Amino acid sequence: MSEALAVPARPFAAARWLRLAPGVALLFAIGWAGKLTEAALRDYGNSHHVALPNIEYVLWAIVFGLIVSNVLRVPQVFKPGIATYEFWLKAGIVLLGARFLLGDVLKLGRVSLGLVAIELVVAIAIMTVIGRWFRLKPKLISLLAIGSSICGVSAIIAGQGAIEADDDDATFAIAAILALGAFGLFAYPAIGHLLQMSDRAFGVWAGLAVDNTAEAAAAGAIFSDAAGKVAVLTKSTRNATIGFVVLAYALYWASRGQAQTVANKAAFVWQKFPKFVLGFLIVSLLATVGAFSGSQVADIANLSRWAFLLTFAGVGLKTDFREIRKQGVRPFVVGALAELTITVVTLGLVLAAQSLFAL
Repeated sequence: MSEALAVPARPFAAARWLRLAPGVALLFAIGWAGKLTEAALRDYGNSHHVALPNIEYVLWAIVFGLIVSNVLRVPQVFKPGIATYEFWLKAGIVLLGARFLLGDVLKLGRVSLGLVAIELVVAIAIMTVIGRWFRLKPKLISLLAIGSSICGVSAIIAGQGAIEADDDDATFAIAAILALGAFGLFAYPAIGHLLQMSDRAFGVWAGLAVDNTAEAAAAGAIFSDAAGKVAVLTKSTRNATIGFVVLAYALYWASRGQAQTVANKAAFVWQKFPKFVLGFLIVSLLATVGAFSGSQVADIANLSRWAFLLTFAGVGLKTDFREIRKQGVRPFVVGALAELTITVVTLGLVLAAQSLFAL
């Protein structure tokens, strides 16, 4: 019996990979089109002595993805592969560890951790107060607070199961976070350049203020490559708190008899903890002890950029404004007011840290 059951395993795995292939190919094509567009504009400017803005492939990949998803409809056959953009994001973050020595991670991590702790309290408090003003459903407020304080959609999905929220509440919260994340992709780099922020300061701000990890990485990379690295590190620090925040909300709703009691708190936190953060730290540790040669570090960094190429294409493809509009107005109004407040507060925190700690 066991041998008979084992036979179809390979065909099943092969069929699964074939299902993913069209969407992954589309991610690659859009990301590559972004790189070609960046290079073509740069070469045109150089050859014709025209000062063109240096728009990096990151923004082109997102824009092309938005055009495909919102002007042309994406056929169903591509959607399973497009959904792998989160895997490429996590793979890119792990590989990015080769470009950070552990000492730099710990140094920036101390500052980031303090700022993340403040951001968590501020984001949760602001979202809760504004949500109550607008009389949103209590569990919808909780999901918006979880999403805005930690890591957007991933945190909302983790929170939904923990507090036993309705599917409609999760859908509303996810739509609001996605819409605001799409806006932040373009607004944050513009504000950063207007304020003449350093790469390091902007990266920390993007990591603190942008909710989804993919959008935070993209906003940082649009500003500069160095800012993109810092944004990923700061956002990973923020992501690491997901287990504790979701646990707190689970305990709160369980105490009100509206969610299951958490039996093993340590196991719960470990289950929710983003494992790719550990992967990033392990690769960073290996780089610190000299496990990689200079050429190997360059190769790993290049692989990281290729992974992010697919990620940023996926950010555009997954943002469908037609679906977002169906979810109603109030969650967006609450989210927009809260995110605007969080943006201003985190910007103030980063500018203060830049002055006090030479961030």
